Amino acid sequence: MLEILLKTLPFFGLIGLGWAAAAMRFFPPEGAAWLTRFVFYFALSAMLFRFAAGIDLGALFDLRFALAYLGGSAVVWAAGIAVARARGLGLAEAAMEAQCCMIGNTGFLGVPMLVVLLGERAVGPVLMVLTIDMLVFSTLITLIVHASRHGGLRVAAVLPVLRGIAANPMILAMVAGLAWGGLALPMPAPLDEFLALLGAAATPGALFAIGASLAGRSLARLAPAGWLSFAKLGLHPLAVGLAAWALRVDPFAAGVMVVAAGLPVAGNVYILAQHFGIAQQRVSTAILISTAASIVTLPVLMVLIGV
Repeated sequence: MLEILLKTLPFFGLIGLGWAAAAMRFFPPEGAAWLTRFVFYFALSAMLFRFAAGIDLGALFDLRFALAYLGGSAVVWAAGIAVARARGLGLAEAAMEAQCCMIGNTGFLGVPMLVVLLGERAVGPVLMVLTIDMLVFSTLITLIVHASRHGGLRVAAVLPVLRGIAANPMILAMVAGLAWGGLALPMPAPLDEFLALLGAAATPGALFAIGASLAGRSLARLAPAGWLSFAKLGLHPLAVGLAAWALRVDPFAAGVMVVAAGLPVAGNVYILAQHFGIAQQRVSTAILISTAASIVTLPVLMVLIGV
């Protein structure tokens, strides 16, 4: 336990450094926004392209893995909806809370940290989790909010969602990398070194940006935010772990899936909440609580599943 905690501390130390820099106003809010943009569009995309280019597409997609993660996540998502509806919330607000329950910070925290901690074998499972989150659940929340506000789902609402997915730099980077590898194109040494150099900025940049973005958040709506954090850090890894066991997913891939499910609430959930004007305060608080709590819960989870 102590050994794993010591391995994860540097990653959370970078988050803490970003938080301290922003809290002391040494790093302004607009700086955090531009750093996030750099990581999202350049550094992380370079890392994902390089990872994907080295993966065999046939080996990447595992139907049992996809079904286990999708099924376990759907159960937690449905639980989030049910609890919110039982509290009298509308469908759009309930869907936003459900999103908090199972969308983890896979892109900015999971990809950099889990690949370093668990090795290159973790790349495929982590990319699968990231892809399912973006293609399935991020699409689902957008369609639900639109349907609840317009009395039903219209074809015109689907097209912007599809365009958004197609334009997502992480999706583009992964698809381009898989195509490069699938075509067996050679990777020139200068290009590989360029991607490695740019991709190396993703880990410190992403973690620092996470911390800086947390500095402006205040604690409010603690009861619902506490439930959302518990669902994300506890129920989500439990649900996908049981689904992986039931479907006999490869033990190592299942372990990566469970750890990825135990990541804190993703910052892009707050972006959606802010965009739609739904539950911003409790989503923001859930991100703050779950990120702080994951300093302890992630090492415990890794010890329990033995990855």
